[in-house]
Amino acid sequence: MELLRNAVRPYAWGSRTAIPRLQGRPVPAPHPEAELWMGAHPGDPSYVIGPDGTELSLLDLVDTDPVGQLGQRCAQRWGNRLPFLLKILAAEEPLSMQAHPSAAQAAEGHAREEKLGIPRDAANRNYPDPTAKPELVCALTEFHALAGFRDPHRSVKLLKAIETPGLAKYTGLIEAEPDPSGLRALFTTWITLPQSALDELLPEVLDACVRHVQDRGEFALECRTILELGEVHPRDAGVLAALLLNRLTLRAGEAIYLPAGNLHLYLHGTAVEILANSDNILRCGLTPKHVDVPELLRVVDFACGEMPVQHGETADGQMAVYHTDAPEFELSRREWTPGDETELALDSTGPQILLCTEGALLVTAADGEEAELRRGQSMWLRAADPQVRVRPAAGERTQLFRATAGTYED
Repeated sequence: MELLRNAVRPYAWGSRTAIPRLQGRPVPAPHPEAELWMGAHPGDPSYVIGPDGTELSLLDLVDTDPVGQLGQRCAQRWGNRLPFLLKILAAEEPLSMQAHPSAAQAAEGHAREEKLGIPRDAANRNYPDPTAKPELVCALTEFHALAGFRDPHRSVKLLKAIETPGLAKYTGLIEAEPDPSGLRALFTTWITLPQSALDELLPEVLDACVRHVQDRGEFALECRTILELGEVHPRDAGVLAALLLNRLTLRAGEAIYLPAGNLHLYLHGTAVEILANSDNILRCGLTPKHVDVPELLRVVDFACGEMPVQHGETADGQMAVYHTDAPEFELSRREWTPGDETELALDSTGPQILLCTEGALLVTAADGEEAELRRGQSMWLRAADPQVRVRPAAGERTQLFRATAGTYED
């Protein structure tokens, strides 16, 4: 068991306070800090800190000893790669609207782009790798997002509540067919509108949203979100697409799972995110980056309804598990209230990353070796490590997240 030194990604939408505060560094940071990466991603791997203070890239460690680090089963299943990436995500401003491909779509898309000779780091590359990218995000603070298509009947009600002459004809597309087919028709129409048509429609829609908010209408939260997006991206079709998505506010400890095809957009807040170790993203808009509409339409899943929110299932005081069908990862969480000194045994089931987000923990190995895991720190447990035990280091509120490979068939 070794502590990790992790990379901070300084994307423009990040917070200057959330990650530095978590790690006990001066606030505010000089620049936005959007994500803290924990794993063996080739673009920014973590570094394992040895007993003598020397550091070794986790990517190199896995490459040189895949079975010892990952376990035979995980190494064989994932081609000697750590299949997941754990993150702290700190959004001060909205991210791009996006969806991710299934394993089959990613493999096919990657092979196609390889054959075309598109460089893997090219701006117009959709599939830099051949793997899926499911995600799960668990709120650390109040966390705001758009995710999954709302029930079409509710979307019709929203569109009629802000109806304008220019919007009415589009409302009819989904009102006549309030199902995934109608959603696909309306969504496709909106994101392929000529810029001249967008420039006429969007100001109407934004003005209508202002009136709805002022009138404290039923969809005031949704309309405020549209206005925020429209202020930053006043000519972007993604603003219209956002009208069709579920508007979510997660409380700390609540999570949503984003499988292949789920169209989503993180708006604001700090969260723990776990995802497959992939860079495949199909963007819909609200970004200056590449948007490939035909490929996006091949990937987006138009299933609709309320987005399930998970709280984590707990058994016998153990870790609360967030269940998904993703074979690449599993995320679990454990909290200790002040005065609770319960010790928890963590079996060696494969590669693990432990992340402390509150308080401090004592991690004890089978040979009695003990290490402290403080707030903002993470620890690597290789598959070959025997069972470890964890308990709070002091009588204060403590929170632990545990990332492991998921459950899958051989």
